Amino acid sequence: MLGAALVAVALAYLGLFLVIPLVAVLAQAFQNGVAAYLAAVREPMALAALRLTLVTAALAVPLNLVFGVAAAWAVAKFEFRGKTALVTLIDLPFAVSPVIAGLVFILLFGRQGTLGPWLAAHGFQVVFAVPGLVLATVFVTLPFVARELIPVMQAMGTEEEEAARLLGAGGWTTLFRVTLPGAKWGLLFGVILSNARAMGEFGAVSVVSGHIRGQTNTLPLHVEILYNEYEFQSAFAVASLLTVLALVTLVARALVEWRSEERGIAPGPRP
Repeated sequence: MLGAALVAVALAYLGLFLVIPLVAVLAQAFQNGVAAYLAAVREPMALAALRLTLVTAALAVPLNLVFGVAAAWAVAKFEFRGKTALVTLIDLPFAVSPVIAGLVFILLFGRQGTLGPWLAAHGFQVVFAVPGLVLATVFVTLPFVARELIPVMQAMGTEEEEAARLLGAGGWTTLFRVTLPGAKWGLLFGVILSNARAMGEFGAVSVVSGHIRGQTNTLPLHVEILYNEYEFQSAFAVASLLTVLALVTLVARALVEWRSEERGIAPGPRP
């Protein structure tokens, strides 16, 4: 009886805060018909926002992949001074508001910021340009790969790496032939979560973007602009693209979980 009640509460909660909003977005997106929907998502500014969203994620996720692997390998396999500080810094983006992170980049790289005048003098623009969007996205997605890999690598132990070293394998060979293959499901899970956050990020990106249509507006920012201009159907149509990307992410996550559980390797705990 208690189990059935808990399941009912969980389903009601999911229906209220997940299914109903999802249905509402799709209903509003198609309220004027398929032709109006296609016109909204094919509009040049919407396509530019979609391209920029994908480009930003394509640049930010590999950077965090490299950092996450390096940080997780160091934390899980080695003892060194400052290890606790490194783990704390990895979690910093969870504790800092994305808007604050965006303001920090403005203070550092803006025209009146610490590094802004030097960058401008050498022809570099960070804020209100694609590099600023990538930096902001890297910051907010920084913990995901590392946080997924650390518990998986710790659970693996060090016996296989030590055996590889005794057989003459170097550090890089051990990493790519022993450590990463054993942690591949945690790695994939971290990449999926990082990519999902990268495509949906709003706060930090909004601060550093400047909201320049066709140049620095990602999909979430473009949705906000359309909604503020009372173009509701277009706003929901573009939002449905983000919904599709989210659903693809959920399917990929479910597949990774299923494959990892099938092999008896559960992904790391959620941050």
